[in-house]
Amino acid sequence: MAVFTEVEFGEADALVQRLGMGALRDLRGIEGGIENTNYFATTESGEFVLTLFERLSAEQLPYYLCLMKHLAARGLPVPEPVADPAVEAPKGHALTVPANAPCELLHTVAGKPAALVQRLSGHSELAPTAAHCAELGEMLARMHIAARDFPRIQPNLRGLAWWNETVPVVLPYIDESQAALLRAELAYQNHIAESSAYAALPRGPVHADMFRDNVMFATDGEPGSAPRLTGVFDFYFAGTDTWLFDLSVCLNDWAIDLATGVHDAARADALLSAYDLATGVHDAARADALLSAYETVRPLNASERALLPAMLRAAALRFWISRLWDFHLPREASMLKPHDPTHFERVLRWRANHPHAMAQALEPLMAA
Repeated sequence: MAVFTEVEFGEADALVQRLGMGALRDLRGIEGGIENTNYFATTESGEFVLTLFERLSAEQLPYYLCLMKHLAARGLPVPEPVADPAVEAPKGHALTVPANAPCELLHTVAGKPAALVQRLSGHSELAPTAAHCAELGEMLARMHIAARDFPRIQPNLRGLAWWNETVPVVLPYIDESQAALLRAELAYQNHIAESSAYAALPRGPVHADMFRDNVMFATDGEPGSAPRLTGVFDFYFAGTDTWLFDLSVCLNDWAIDLATGVHDAARADALLSAYDLATGVHDAARADALLSAYETVRPLNASERALLPAMLRAAALRFWISRLWDFHLPREASMLKPHDPTHFERVLRWRANHPHAMAQALEPLMAA
């Protein structure tokens, strides 16, 4: 969520008024993220997020926007896109709608395809507890079930085909040890994708990017009360993929230990070394909470249990590749801060070296 395209206040005001949201009161660029231009937009009728899409095409975007609308209509806490009352929604089955058909959820701002969505309440929790992970696991399973009848199909654009295309591009920027790991893991994932067990994995629309900063929480009552998940946003990496991959993305972020225990500013070298060693390690308590809550809604099948270690590696590989690409081949943008790619290198190495780390979490679920 960087700012690649500057939006004039007057143009944003014209859009929100045309959509029936009243006059624009405030427009503020959002720092963070690396894909799209995002602004907080305060109007007479409420708080919204204005997104300008920098890479996705107008033909691809209806999948994401319609998925968000589909989930919101089923009561899930996702940001519902605002429709243009002057554009008629396409008729008929969504799979038969021409790609170039007008989409009432898609707009144009500063010459770019854009969307205006409701701003969610709550705040992101960057240091989640087991209680936060349980909330997330239940919500993820509910989302998978709610999307089963979503009629549009679009492949995960950052899936295996993209990994195969992108790895040769980033190899010149890394050392030989990293390159060897990248090549070996890519070969392993291509092998897994050709297996009968992988073909048996349940699949459908997935979020594919449900990191800590893409989920909102609130607490009811006194401080220290149980967290309540209030929203999931940033669906612009969604696609049709295995639900196990989506679950693995979450486990690789929400159930990974980021703490170092080193806080002496005078020992910066020691802190950096401790961080490098500590990050990327599996947190069993949070993993147990996330998996258990997910399975209360949608139990994993035998193929999913067997391939969970491989999909955890796949999820780590996907984000290592994308962060290498964004870090070494960045685009110019106001407020752009690329993520550190070495974090997911560490996660991948740990997952590859500890394939049985999830056994403790899976055993009670299999016995239930």
